[in-house]
Amino acid sequence: MKLGVFSILPDAAADPAVVARHAEDRGFASYWVPDHLILPVNYSTAYPGNPHPGVAPDPDYLWQMPDPLIALMRAATATRALEVGTAVLLVPERHPLHLAKEIASLDAYSGGRFHFGIGAGWNKEEAEILGCDFEHRWTQVREAIEVMKACWTEDPSEYHGKYYDFPPLRSHPKPVQRPHPPIYLGSILFGDTWAKRVFQRIVRYGDGWLPVIGKVQQLVAGRDELYALAEQAGRDPTTLRITVLGAPGQWRARRDCEALAAAGAEQVVLWLAGRTAAEQCHELDALAAELID
Repeated sequence: MKLGVFSILPDAAADPAVVARHAEDRGFASYWVPDHLILPVNYSTAYPGNPHPGVAPDPDYLWQMPDPLIALMRAATATRALEVGTAVLLVPERHPLHLAKEIASLDAYSGGRFHFGIGAGWNKEEAEILGCDFEHRWTQVREAIEVMKACWTEDPSEYHGKYYDFPPLRSHPKPVQRPHPPIYLGSILFGDTWAKRVFQRIVRYGDGWLPVIGKVQQLVAGRDELYALAEQAGRDPTTLRITVLGAPGQWRARRDCEALAAAGAEQVVLWLAGRTAAEQCHELDALAAELID
């Protein structure tokens, strides 16, 4: 099983070039970053990552994130084989023609090392400022993914939908990965229940699942549900990739990662707690000693 790392705030202090290069040198397989283009000063929706909404403030990193694709380009340029990914990029907050160009360029420059983790966003005000139909955001995401796939695989391409409508056009470069970089849908548990629609979306237009879990059995239950839906749709479930995205402090013991691998995880991505490149590199040394060396 592969091990990756996730940097919540990959800014100049935690330089992706430095951290990613050190991660590769210590045997890690991938480097992932999050996404928020903006954050309104006032908003009504609760951040899912805050265990005490309305009591404790939401973390400052929500409005301090650099652009994820630029951060990943820096990481990819500084490394040789390290895979890079978004966990997750908020698709409806960008125009898909522009996004298709950026992703194809990143995949081409990196030699086919990009993993496309996607989400629809949780912050209503942020989403609407950036042109998202928040109440129907997953329908908009589906159209955006269809637009991008057309740009990546057809020449010329065209699309006619509710949110995006354009005549035949040409978009280059094409991604190195064929037919396109793998698309993962992130998901979290609601109580002890997985949202079935997430699995339906993965089967319909995704390539993998990027869950946050609290225990291994939750992964097993979700995997079984995902595979059953894939079989019903006539899709080979073994082609769907599972990467577990760790929360702070999770999956730091070798036995835990081995249990996730036995449950079907292709990769586990560990959340780096350090704020600076030096702190994260020190953390990588400790994680490699426990999990890789």
